[in-house]
Amino acid sequence: MVKRFPRRTMSAERSRTRLWVWPAASAAAGFGGALGLVRIRPSEGSWLASVWPADVASSASVLQATATSVITATALTFSVTVVALQLASQQFSPRLLREFGRDPTTKAVLAVLAASFIFSTTTLSQLSEDRRVPIVAVMVGFALGAASLGAILGFITHVVKVVRVDTMMLVVHEETNAAISRFYPPYGDAGVRSPAEVDLDESTGVGIAATRGGFVQMTAVDDLVRAARDHEALVRLEVRAGDHVVEGTPLATVFPDEPGHGRDPDATAEAVRSAVLIGYERTLDQDTGFGLRQLEDVAVKAMSPSVNDPVTAAHAVGHMAGILVRLAGCRLGPTLHPDDDGVGRAIVPDRDLRYYLDLACGQLRRFARAEPSVLMALLAMLRDVAVACRDEAQRDEVRRAAALVVEQMADAVLELDADAVRDMQRRVELALAGDVAEAYHDRVGETRST
Repeated sequence: MVKRFPRRTMSAERSRTRLWVWPAASAAAGFGGALGLVRIRPSEGSWLASVWPADVASSASVLQATATSVITATALTFSVTVVALQLASQQFSPRLLREFGRDPTTKAVLAVLAASFIFSTTTLSQLSEDRRVPIVAVMVGFALGAASLGAILGFITHVVKVVRVDTMMLVVHEETNAAISRFYPPYGDAGVRSPAEVDLDESTGVGIAATRGGFVQMTAVDDLVRAARDHEALVRLEVRAGDHVVEGTPLATVFPDEPGHGRDPDATAEAVRSAVLIGYERTLDQDTGFGLRQLEDVAVKAMSPSVNDPVTAAHAVGHMAGILVRLAGCRLGPTLHPDDDGVGRAIVPDRDLRYYLDLACGQLRRFARAEPSVLMALLAMLRDVAVACRDEAQRDEVRRAAALVVEQMADAVLELDADAVRDMQRRVELALAGDVAEAYHDRVGETRST
């Protein structure tokens, strides 16, 4: 069945990108916890006093050392994060920076540091020479200081891992696969309805323009269907996730059930606009193409003269192959979404396989036209997709993409290397014809290695 996205999903997407939420919440918890625990001031003869026999001055020194160390550690954390962001932006892709803002490990480390600092300083402000030591609060402050040390060590280990290009590509690959699973129904799903079911009279359509510019991040299809039903109309979106829209350009077209008798057009337009989330950056929730764009960015950057790393480019192509194979097994294209009564209410457009193949191959085949190993990686990717093709239309698109890769090959490529590239094109054709074993058979696995 077609998957729909309610408004709460759109709100969750916004919250995941806010780096400050976890530290702010933990700081508030640290403040409240300190105010509560400082009320516990056991007498000198209690067992707690034997666990922490220090006086007020010693306790204050511990808390001061903890607060000072946490501030230093926080500065280190931010410095390492900034360096990682610069590295990812310059060497891989500026579109990968968004993943650092969503990284739960970074958020958790900052949350521990914020809670430790606020708790320690709040407890420190409640110490007094003429009152007993709040032993529980001081011990918790000491424990938070130790936890901060552990968090910093864990963070440095984590950063060493995440700044590796292989890790970045894996994260993008996994998130893109998750987006495909959430958004796309399987190929041939009988529950998917086609827009061809409805006969629209274009002369009755009322256009709705965007009131702000940016990227279409998500569409709350449930809200769109509800708005169309409430206003007795069918809504056809003119944009899809990943599209860049400009204020005043077409966003949707409304077709009233009875031409000339639709409800308040202004209210309809507002309801439709509220169902489309537009932001300043692309997201992966409904935009599978964004995942392919990030991976191709890595491959293109790797082929730049300043980097010159065809192996990394080939690895990025391998990740794109996995995504394209998944897409070949999905129902692509526009869909018609009905209301509870089965009446078609919303037409949501989408990409097709040609778009995704061009996205994965287009820029890279131009930048790597003189590097046979990358061209062969692209053709190996198309061979994998050819095996997964479900119909003749998909096979034609793969055949077209393979021909463009070979046609783009530079004349300066040695004939021996050019023959290897053309041999990979032949293997794509074999896979398309169903001769999978012959398409993958080679001497020592050279057509599957990088």
